[in-house]
Amino acid sequence: MKKMNRKRPGVLVWFLAACLLASTGALTAQSESTGAWDEEAWDEEAAAAYLDQRQSWWADWPVAARDNGTYCISCHTVVPYALARPHLREGSDTRPTATERGLLANVEQRVREWQDLAPEGDQARGTEAILNALVLASSDARSGKLGHETRMAFDHLWATQARTGDLDGAWPWFVVDLQPWESDDAPFYGAALAALAVGTAPEGYASTDEARKGLERLRSYLARLYDHQPLFNRLTLLWASTTLPGVLDSQQKTAITEEVLALQEDDGGWSLASLGEWERTDGTTLPTGSDGYATGLVVFTLGQAGLASEHAQLTRGLSWLRRHQDRTDGSWPGESLNKERDPESDVGRFMRDAATAYAVLALTASD
Repeated sequence: MKKMNRKRPGVLVWFLAACLLASTGALTAQSESTGAWDEEAWDEEAAAAYLDQRQSWWADWPVAARDNGTYCISCHTVVPYALARPHLREGSDTRPTATERGLLANVEQRVREWQDLAPEGDQARGTEAILNALVLASSDARSGKLGHETRMAFDHLWATQARTGDLDGAWPWFVVDLQPWESDDAPFYGAALAALAVGTAPEGYASTDEARKGLERLRSYLARLYDHQPLFNRLTLLWASTTLPGVLDSQQKTAITEEVLALQEDDGGWSLASLGEWERTDGTTLPTGSDGYATGLVVFTLGQAGLASEHAQLTRGLSWLRRHQDRTDGSWPGESLNKERDPESDVGRFMRDAATAYAVLALTASD
């Protein structure tokens, strides 16, 4: 991991750079539409600061509060933060930041107190079981050791796995008409994240007796429902397949890759709206331009799946990401699929949280 040395220059540096470049006409112009600087660079420190601030805000937000001083493990802010933030640690310092430690402590507490938490319904339990396992397994993967609370989280995961009905092999998952993570087809998305969690866990956890039977059911569910899924869900499963064998065959991997590449926008990015058939509940028009979440997710996933960063379309996607970081706060653009929101409000930034995290994953993986 390279040091975070892409610091935003001071006034004097900008002045000297302008003098130097003006004679060649090469001074980079500021994008009027995004406020981003159209140059092949990005600011790691600004991205880290944005993610830390948003995670800290979420942890203190009363609406996110849960039992015993804990908070909700959200799909839009907490989980992306947990996956991306470790990649922005500076230099050889591999220790989690204070904000990361607070997140992990929150998840571990909820895992330890699993039986004592107030019941919130099967969907809440199933969703949280998956996200807890994913967050802790991702953290443990960096050390190579499976922690006690992570093993407990996987025990909860298998205990909540459905064994009958349409969800056999999957988990009860929030279905509350919120796109893209809590839509009617979101249980498949959750199952793909469960596969990612198991495949990410260190010490060969996926091959253990504890995991084997559950994985058989999970693979059966994924195969049974695969043909009916939006591209967003299949793309998430492609990501999971890079850590867990047997959830996709080679033809399916190729088909997903080709379908995604065909949707690249003219500016080099991808649009989240193109990865599914969604409609906003307030009747407003879906944002169809390139966004940081879709672009980051696509570039990162295809890279993990074996497409070289030198591939022409991934190169264009990476260029889009480098050019569209907001120079004022370090984030990447993202808009709600559900309704038009004030982009400057805390709730209106949820998709920017996800966009920023996945942009970081894509960019750091390519460095």
